[in-house]
Amino acid sequence: MVDVQGNGLVFLLCVPRSGSSLSTVMLQNHSRIFATQEMWFLMSLVDLSKADARPYGGSPIIRQFYSAMVSDDVFEKACRSFALEIYNGFLQGNGADFVVDKSPRYYYMLEWLDRLFPESKRIHLQRNPLSIAASYKKVNRNNGEGFNLISSLQSPNMNMKAVDLTLGLLRLNDYFAVQHANAYELRYEQLVSQPREELEKLCEFLGVGYEQGMEQYGRHVESTKSNMFYSMGVGDPFLSTHQEAHKNSVNNWKSILDASEVETYCRVLGADVFHRMGYSEQLHEAEQWTGVRYEADPDQEVIERLSRQFTEATGCIWQPHYHIQGASSAGTPINEVHGITNQSEPNTDPTLAALATIRQLEAALRAADNRLERGYSERERLKQQLASAHSKLQRIKSWIPFGQQISAWASQRKILRGGKS
Repeated sequence: MVDVQGNGLVFLLCVPRSGSSLSTVMLQNHSRIFATQEMWFLMSLVDLSKADARPYGGSPIIRQFYSAMVSDDVFEKACRSFALEIYNGFLQGNGADFVVDKSPRYYYMLEWLDRLFPESKRIHLQRNPLSIAASYKKVNRNNGEGFNLISSLQSPNMNMKAVDLTLGLLRLNDYFAVQHANAYELRYEQLVSQPREELEKLCEFLGVGYEQGMEQYGRHVESTKSNMFYSMGVGDPFLSTHQEAHKNSVNNWKSILDASEVETYCRVLGADVFHRMGYSEQLHEAEQWTGVRYEADPDQEVIERLSRQFTEATGCIWQPHYHIQGASSAGTPINEVHGITNQSEPNTDPTLAALATIRQLEAALRAADNRLERGYSERERLKQQLASAHSKLQRIKSWIPFGQQISAWASQRKILRGGKS
């Protein structure tokens, strides 16, 4: 079972098209592991307070409710409780002890993951960036959507695939740049070349023993867990066409991408990230093919534009160069992504922090004003009711003397009738 600290929970972290579906379909064959296709629901939780437009209305009220009425601590506890119900609900009745949440784009909220489940295991799935870009092009070409790498990177509007290929990839490599007891690096190329050896090492990290045939996912397609895995209908559309891992996609970037795409992408990403990820050889091949020696740093103009587009679209500001944290990092502050900006972060721009504080105080003041206004309106309504009640009472009192006269007259009549008889 998953506990409040995240023991029993495993996050498989990567950008899309990194081989996460292949990794997960192998892991879900283990009797003690529950793994399904992409969940993504934690991103919806962290964005609850943003309250996008809904058919029943009330978005401004919902936003004000979260900003003025719900503290960060209460919000965090509520999200953790909801997530635990989901995760532990998966474990009930199937004998598994671990949940693997494989959700590409969880790089969106790494600070939040660390705060919510500090003892969770985190697997960093690495793949040659050029192969990731090629996989995007291949998949979108087959599903009819199309994908143009160069225009995506140069677009004046936010393109989420371009964010994946740049900001997401760089952010994950910053996150895993420091060693951590709960972190593990898994390489796609090694997994498809030596699946059993890689799974044995991965199982050891998770604290479970390797089970025979895990890597041969085609043998388990009729199992209950496998049916649930494929029922999501997301992930790699080519996964079910093979019975086990293969190396066909390891170097297919050379046949899918053209030289101009390789040059543009390598210039934007910079050489350093290739070296950090262990893909220096592939970068050298790209340099020989394009005849360009790439600068170490990313193209700052492109990265800043993409960052600005992403912030404007999501309202999310990340802590720069954020590293993995958690309960195992004693004395290390745990930061959070909540709402529009990260709060109480030592590296946050003080101007942004001050603006966030002002917005919170303004929201609290508006809420107080609304309460006072409602209180004044209620007092006026009660005063009107009281005045109306007084008026009715006066009318009733005006009838009392006449009533007394009628009573006296009736008594006299009775006496007279009694005397006469």
